[in-house]
Amino acid sequence: MFDNFREDVDRCAYMEEGPWWWCLLTRQGLWALTEYRFSRWVGKNVRFPGLRQALKLYCFVWHKWIEILTGIDIHHSCEIGKGLYIGHFGGIFLASGVRMGDYCNLSQDVSIGWAGRGEKRGCPALGDRVYVAPGAKIIGKITVGNDVAIGANAVVTKDLPDNAVAVGVPAKVISHEGSADFILYRKR
Repeated sequence: MFDNFREDVDRCAYMEEGPWWWCLLTRQGLWALTEYRFSRWVGKNVRFPGLRQALKLYCFVWHKWIEILTGIDIHHSCEIGKGLYIGHFGGIFLASGVRMGDYCNLSQDVSIGWAGRGEKRGCPALGDRVYVAPGAKIIGKITVGNDVAIGANAVVTKDLPDNAVAVGVPAKVISHEGSADFILYRKR
């Protein structure tokens, strides 16, 4: 939890070109990630029954407060890698079951969630270094490869290969230049 959160904060400071403490105080995306990382940690690591129930209640209230305050809803059962960057707050929804790799970017008004019927029902799995532009929707049991860029207001309902650039409704791959120009982070 702490290593992933440290990378979230460092990535925000790198992107914003400011001190980490300023980002932590002023960036609603980091507020939501703080709540998500802690809630996920409680769900996976706290085993004492009384303490677990008290912390889960605290996390539920904290989650609702963050959701109302920021317009960001990240379910604690999502699996999100390190270094997630949420550049602008508002209208961001990640359903339970979403999987996302390292160093991804989410813009405002992004929804990633459940869709499909029968065996095709499920949530998306996003690879590493995926850029999701404002208003994009990624739904269903699909796989989005590594280094993918998804354009503004795109609706993604089918798998996308590595390095794809997808735009439109429904989203179509228009090039294989990937997300390298959009994803910035400190190389370690």
